[in-house]
Amino acid sequence: MRQIVLDTETTGLETLQGHRIIEIGCVELIDRRRTQNHFHRYLQPDREIDAGAQEVHGITAEFLADKPRFEDVVDEFMDYIRGAELIIHNAPFDTGFIRYEFSRLGLPGNTLDSLCTVTDSLALARKMHPAQKNSLDALCKRYQIDNSQRTLHGALLDAEILADVYLAMTGGQRALSLGGQDSNDPDNVAEAVRLIAADAPRPVVIAATEADLEAHARCLATIDKVSESNCVWLRQEEAMTTSGPH
Repeated sequence: MRQIVLDTETTGLETLQGHRIIEIGCVELIDRRRTQNHFHRYLQPDREIDAGAQEVHGITAEFLADKPRFEDVVDEFMDYIRGAELIIHNAPFDTGFIRYEFSRLGLPGNTLDSLCTVTDSLALARKMHPAQKNSLDALCKRYQIDNSQRTLHGALLDAEILADVYLAMTGGQRALSLGGQDSNDPDNVAEAVRLIAADAPRPVVIAATEADLEAHARCLATIDKVSESNCVWLRQEEAMTTSGPH
């Protein structure tokens, strides 16, 4: 399973006003493990950067003056995301800009859809945590992910942070303890998430043997006898057996 955690920075908020992508940052996950195969490019947009946008990401026109244009990296970018699942926080914003950049080059409107699938981690977070804040910063706090380096938005840094948040959010564990370390320490938890992403083996499902099932049945029978036929688990199993498959 190949997933690409992606973020962009732009000259402004609206493609209808001709705003462009000026930074793309991507982090690769293979079978939920971070790799070193990143994609990171700054891009010359051939237009001014809105003051409000520059306050958010700190990228200046002077810095971008000698950077490549989107058309210079588009083939490399398309090869990088091909066949992957993109993980993007507030995906409609970033994919809208990517589609706009593709359209400027005369590529078909379905180009992005033909290359990959997209999962919106913001929509996922809203389902998991309704009526709560689900910004990247809020999720970092909730899942104890260290984002202390995030004084300004940056596409690659945000993609790296989102990768840790996504793995924690979809991994089924909220706090971890390594070697007796304090599981409430944010540094320890963040390190645990990184170790799981990088080194943890794939989970193995071991089915119960006949001996295991017989021991389980004997245990339930004993509980049922001691509780004077009030073993809830046994009643549930009997109900499932009599009702048959649905």
